[in-house]
Amino acid sequence: MNILLLDWSTAQIFAKPIRYRVFVMEQAVPEEMEWDEYDQDAIHALALINDETVGTARLILNHEKAKIGRMAVLEEWRSQGIGFALLNALVQEARQQQIKLIELHAQVHAEQFYAKLGFVASGEVFSEAGMDHIKMQKVL
Repeated sequence: MNILLLDWSTAQIFAKPIRYRVFVMEQAVPEEMEWDEYDQDAIHALALINDETVGTARLILNHEKAKIGRMAVLEEWRSQGIGFALLNALVQEARQQQIKLIELHAQVHAEQFYAKLGFVASGEVFSEAGMDHIKMQKVL
């Protein structure tokens, strides 16, 4: 598996179909909610296996703080360490960028996955795109 970190102009041709399939088709997120102004400035991670893009996530930098989001892995490739590799690559990039705190909004069913990687839940469960989420943070 290879993880590439790219800007949106390069990554979007690979990331958009994955996010559309996972979020819009599988999870019924309204398409107009999926695409936002943050993609343009974010660092996008792509997971490739045998030259096939199977997962994506993004890192939004904001001074000493960052937010990871839009993590999506194609259904047939889940539970094979791809999400871990994407998350780890973005955490390492955040460290290189001198980020002190990373946050993310985890779907509640994925809270334990992020907890294994050092993210700590903070606050109450809230609804985002019609699904229960919890804010999680990791101090670097």
